[in-house]
Parts: sequence; structure tokens; C-alpha cells
Amino acid sequence: MENDYNDKVSRVLNLYQRFMDGEVINKNIEAERLGVSSRTIQRDIGAIRNFLDEEVGKSGVVNSIIYDEKLDGHRLEQIYKMKLSNSEILAICKILLDSRAFTKSEMTGILDRLIECCVPKTSQQLVEKLISNEEFHYVELTHKSEIMDKMWDIGQAIYQSRYLEMDYRRTKDGAVVKRKVKPVAIMFSEYYFYLTAFIDDEAVRADFDVINDAFPTIYRIDRIEDYHVLEEHFKIPYGDRFKEGEFRKRVQFMYGGKLQKVKFKYKGSSVEAVLDRLPTAKILDKGDGVYTISAEVFGKGIDMWLRSQGDMVEVIE
Repeated sequence: MENDYNDKVSRVLNLYQRFMDGEVINKNIEAERLGVSSRTIQRDIGAIRNFLDEEVGKSGVVNSIIYDEKLDGHRLEQIYKMKLSNSEILAICKILLDSRAFTKSEMTGILDRLIECCVPKTSQQLVEKLISNEEFHYVELTHKSEIMDKMWDIGQAIYQSRYLEMDYRRTKDGAVVKRKVKPVAIMFSEYYFYLTAFIDDEAVRADFDVINDAFPTIYRIDRIEDYHVLEEHFKIPYGDRFKEGEFRKRVQFMYGGKLQKVKFKYKGSSVEAVLDRLPTAKILDKGDGVYTISAEVFGKGIDMWLRSQGDMVEVIE
């Protein structure tokens, strides 16, 4: 009996190693080689399948033994990786912490679940230690508003093309105003989540710096004090649909305004930083360490950025 058990262990380990080495196993040939039935080999393969299923939670890699008709045998196939690598999860956690986008309780919950669900158990403790100091000293934003449920409701309104009615606290004077808008996108920039939306009300839009349906208005989601997703639907023609990626390239600091072109000279040490900040930027000329750059931008945020560069930037037009 003990010899039978040892024989089985040896067979299974041998098969497992060969599968891991990329071999294709024909169960009939294997059975004849070892002097056992093909059913025995099939059971051995089943045992390896069960072992691989149990390992998913530890390794995060979904492996399976499949039958390949073309090769007339069984082989190992890596279906996909469920877990993130140590470096991937560390990068994501660092980005989340540096964003300061959530309250401390929200951030702690997100990080805990990310590590629990996305990191192999053997690496979880290491990842926790690598981010523990930064997590402990995490400073939440002054608004201290929990916004995840609000963002989900707004996201549903965007998906279903339903009007959103909201009480919004304006930045410029702190007044709470009512708005009925067509929500088209949720975006993140410089610590905050924003809603981009179109306003139909001409009386409201008359108070804006720019009156043009082609440009959305921008609202900080944490400043939405109350809101209702209405049953009323809106339609935006496909050709006029809001393109988040194109908008993102052109907006700075999420300030509203018109689409414009800016041209300036840059005398700093890192033109790459300028090109990264302004994705639509193009270098028109270069000489003596001075770059002439043009860019297409949306809104007034570009003025803030240009002023922040001091003597390194000279605006041409």
C-alpha cells in the first residue's frame, strides 16, 4: 500500500514538473511507459488541476491543464494573472496616497481591499510595510467630504444620459446655487474630482464668462452639497459627444473658459516638463537654449500656469 502511494506521488510530481517545463503529455503513451492504466494518468492530471486551483489565491496566477487536440495531449496553460505584481500594487498605492483624493477612512479602506484582493498572500505583509508610514501620516483634504457614493450616482446619470439637479457651493463667493445640468464626464485633477456638464438654462449661462454650448462647465464634486438624478433624459448627437481625452489634453487646473491658442518662449532647464504639462504643445523653434512653443488650451488655467513659471516663460501671444 505504501509503495502504491509513493508511486502515485512520484508520478504526480513528475507530471507536474514536466507540465511546468512546457511538455505535452499524451496520457496513453504515459500510461504505457509507466505500466498503469490511462485512467490512472487521467486521475493524476486531475490531482494537478485541483492543486493549481488551490494555488490561485496564493500566487494570483490562474493556471490550468488543458487538452490540446492539435498536439494530441495535455499541457499547462496560464489563463491570466488575477493578482498584481509587487511593483504594480506599490505604484498604485503610492499614486493613491499622493492624490489625497479621499478622506482618511476611505483611503484606508481602499488600500486594505487592494492589498487583500490584488496581492498574493506571500507579499501582502511586505507591501503593507512599504506604505505603512505614508498611510499613517496621510493628510486628508480640508473639505473632508466622502464622495465615492456621490461619484457613482453621477456616473450612472452620465451613463444613462439623465439630467442632474444639484445645489452647488461656488468657489468665488461661497454661495449655494441651483443648477440643472447634462452631466457628461467625471475627471480628476490636482487633488479633486470634477464633474463636467452642459447647462441649458440661458439665464444662468448669461452670467458666465463664456457663452458657448461647445464648452462644458466644471464643478468640483465635493462642492455638490445636494443632488438628484432626474428621470428626464437628454440627448447629445454622436458627432457632438464630449471627448474626455481631447478635453484632458487642453485643460489646466480644471478652470473653465474658451478654447484658445497660446504661444510662448521657454528658457527653463526641462522642456520635457512643459510638454508633459501641455500635451498639445509643439516646439516651433529652438535656439540658444530657448524654445518657442505653441499649445491649444481650454480655459483660464493656462494663465495661472504661465505666471507660475516666472522668468522661465515669456508669453508671445
